[in-house]
Amino acid sequence: MLTIQNLTKKYGEKCAVDDLSLEIKDGEIYGFIGHNGAGKTTTLRSVAGILAFDEGEITINGNSVKNAPLSCKKDTAYIPDNPDLYDFMSGTQYLNFIADIFGVGADERKERIAKYADLFGLTKDLGSYISSYSHGMKQKLAVIAAWIHEPKLILMDEPFVGLDPKAAHILKQLMREFCDNGGAIFFSTHVLEVAEKLCDKVAIIKGGKLIRSGTMEEVRGDESLEEVFLELVEEDEE
Repeated sequence: MLTIQNLTKKYGEKCAVDDLSLEIKDGEIYGFIGHNGAGKTTTLRSVAGILAFDEGEITINGNSVKNAPLSCKKDTAYIPDNPDLYDFMSGTQYLNFIADIFGVGADERKERIAKYADLFGLTKDLGSYISSYSHGMKQKLAVIAAWIHEPKLILMDEPFVGLDPKAAHILKQLMREFCDNGGAIFFSTHVLEVAEKLCDKVAIIKGGKLIRSGTMEEVRGDESLEEVFLELVEEDEE
């Protein structure tokens, strides 16, 4: 589904992502772990087609992010770490706007909006302006918007930040269901316990470089993911 080959992105003299290669297959929830500034957001924004990169190639469902950006965007949904939504719209207007962009039919959007808004307890707030929403409500709206056009790949940057425990539980269920139905998810998180229980595979990045990747069993062995992460980071700093 998603192939990242030798991705390199620099900001002046600083190399934010250094020769990164990963493959996320259909049906996989793939966790992306690292400290702040490790290169996670830069990688996700590059995959989403928001950020141009210096070297390498990214393909989504066989299409190049550079050469076939529209095809890639049709197959993708991206939830940033701080969703920047249109505050002057109501929740309903925003979801219909997203549905319009992706060509979702009237019946399908109505059914999906009702389904996901009910799941996240947002139905009664959809008529209100987004400017009145809390951070958690905006996060829920961004999740609904991501699922509304039934993408093949979902990218998420720290998706659990701001969500209450019930909403976080629902999101984890949706993620598993989405991938069990053939989709793929690539997401960053600082919540290692969530990654350990939820992910099929995980990659650890430090200073823009990939330190370790593979199945959860391959990465952690007999230790917890937190222990492995701390050990790898400390070794890299010595």
